[in-house]
Amino acid sequence: MIDQKLDQIEPVTEDVKEHYKDSQMSKAGKLAMELSQERKRLKKELSEMAMEVEDLTPTTPTGTVDWYVKWIAMALAVCGVFLMSASFIYWGQVAYIVSAVGWVYVGMAWGDRAIMIGSAITGTAVAMNFVQGLIV
Repeated sequence: MIDQKLDQIEPVTEDVKEHYKDSQMSKAGKLAMELSQERKRLKKELSEMAMEVEDLTPTTPTGTVDWYVKWIAMALAVCGVFLMSASFIYWGQVAYIVSAVGWVYVGMAWGDRAIMIGSAITGTAVAMNFVQGLIV
């Protein structure tokens, strides 16, 4: 088994030979130095990849109540806009108002004032238009 591992070890590269050509170090020592350098390189590469994964990982939790509310509210907002565009004004406004309430909840759950304010303002504007349509 050890012989198989030794057969798999690549010979010392020309870079390492050049770097240690005047050294009295044994071949095993030179190989250890090369492996040490490779280990440092791989550690650096691994930490860079870990940072990339961290950047791509979503920061919002999944499977929680606010996660479901977020996605339902998003779907209702899109449906509301499409319904209003298709001249189903009443149902589009209802869907959008419910969506805005959902997003205000999500903003409160996340402590995100921008989501709360943006949703409250657009929801209020649609609600005012909705009430005006009911009165007229």
